[in-house]
Parts: sequence; C-alpha cells; structure tokens
Amino acid sequence: MKQQAEVRQLREGGYVVIDEEPCEIISISVSKPGKHGAAKARIDAIGIFDGQKRSIVQPVTAKIYIPIVERKRAQVLNLSGDNAQLMDLATYETFELPIPEDLKGKLNAGEEVIYLESLGKRKLERRA
Repeated sequence: MKQQAEVRQLREGGYVVIDEEPCEIISISVSKPGKHGAAKARIDAIGIFDGQKRSIVQPVTAKIYIPIVERKRAQVLNLSGDNAQLMDLATYETFELPIPEDLKGKLNAGEEVIYLESLGKRKLERRA
C-alpha cells in the first residue's frame, strides 16, 4: 500500500517510492525558485529491498507516493541453507525469506525476528 504526499512534506529518514521500489530517503536538497519556475527538490534514496541508490528531481509542489512500511514480528520455524522459514506472530502465516549476511549463523529455530513488509515485498531485518 502507498499514499500520496507533496514533495515538500518529505524528510530525511522517511520513505518514498522511486521506480515502483520503496526507498529510504538519505538526502533532500531544495533549489530556490527561479524567474520562470518553481523550486525543485533532488531526492537521493536507497532501495529498502535491493540496496540500490536512486535519485529523482521533482518540483516541491509535485505529488509523489510514499510506501507504507510495516515492521512485523515473526518466529523462526526452520533454517535451511540461506533461507529461514518464518511464521508471522499476528496472522500465523508461514513464509520463507533469505537470511541477510549480518544475521547468518546468528539465528536459531524458535527465536523471534523483525521483518519489513511494503508493496508486497518482505525483508528480514533483525532479531527481536
């Protein structure tokens, strides 16, 4: 899910959708309005799920999408290779996610973890 907002409402550390990918904003720079145009904002962001850097330039009055990023809790059911089988603690839904490099070897079955979910994608974030 996503909602609309004006570019002027965005803040560093917030989220924005660029190229249909939810991204975390790392910097925003705003230029002064010119003689024939509105002020423009340059937004630099990093993709939440792919880690790719993206940039856009938009007028500050333009509408832009903001993803709804949810942090959810899950329990580790099973570890198999580079994947972890998880069960959401609210809905009891089971699914598999790849284990990030910084958590490899640190997860055990039965532990609680926190994962991110946005625009139909999921990512294992950290141990609870």
